[in-house]
Amino acid sequence: MAMPRLLYGTAWKKEATSDLVFKALKAGFRGVDTAAQPRHYNEALVGAGIKRAISEGIVKREDLFIQTKFTPIGGQDLSNMPYDAKASLEDQVHASVSSSLTHFTFDDSATAYIDSLVLHSPPSSHFSDLVKVWKAFETYVPRRIRQLGISNTDLHVVGRLCSSPDISVRPAVVQNRFYPATQWEVDLRAYCRIQNIAFQTFWTLTGNPELLRSTPVQNLAKSAAISAPVALYALVLGLEGTTILDGTTSETHMAEDLKVTDVVNGFAQSESGKTTWTAYLDEFKALIGESE
Repeated sequence: MAMPRLLYGTAWKKEATSDLVFKALKAGFRGVDTAAQPRHYNEALVGAGIKRAISEGIVKREDLFIQTKFTPIGGQDLSNMPYDAKASLEDQVHASVSSSLTHFTFDDSATAYIDSLVLHSPPSSHFSDLVKVWKAFETYVPRRIRQLGISNTDLHVVGRLCSSPDISVRPAVVQNRFYPATQWEVDLRAYCRIQNIAFQTFWTLTGNPELLRSTPVQNLAKSAAISAPVALYALVLGLEGTTILDGTTSETHMAEDLKVTDVVNGFAQSESGKTTWTAYLDEFKALIGESE
């Protein structure tokens, strides 16, 4: 299953996780992002929501993109985590992945798999520790895990992952905040495009109140008869090489947000909308300091 342009984000959903995941899949989402990090996610309830959707015939496993994360100790609640904090980095990875595979077993445990495993953040400032984690990740590719990625990182780290002779499986996805404090990751996203790495954005709405009110977003919303959030999503996808995590808890917004593909694939390519779309996208790029 190819990575969808919009993935449903499950952080901070707590006891509502299962129901919200089910509703997202029912609305049309086909990608789900979570983490083996009980502090902020309930991965077991994500699996329960998916299992319900499969059992009710809403979706098949092969039509879903499931992404989870290995979270190093620094991001865990030490009283509730999927591995022994005293174990080696490699054993921490294996315990975490085993837990995740259990949560995403919907039929035969021998055939359970995860589409994307993301390192939630580098485990330390030492690249050698990252390599240990990554090599442990690689033991699952391609049968149990289809692709690998990294989150909350920078261009230097991603560059080393792409060039180190110690790395056999290159990152397929980088997941970072998309907001002013990081200059919307212009340089990192450019590098990802060159390396054919998908860039997943999060905090896309909550981190950008000024972009939501900006002229290109407001004008696109009016021209395409969509909401400002959907217009912002469309322009972010228009940057190319991007996917978006969408964590809405509203069924109305779930359905509305999925219309973003109609904008990118329809309005932006139509004879009547193409010129307007290009102008809005160029103006949007200028706002975030992107020259290309």
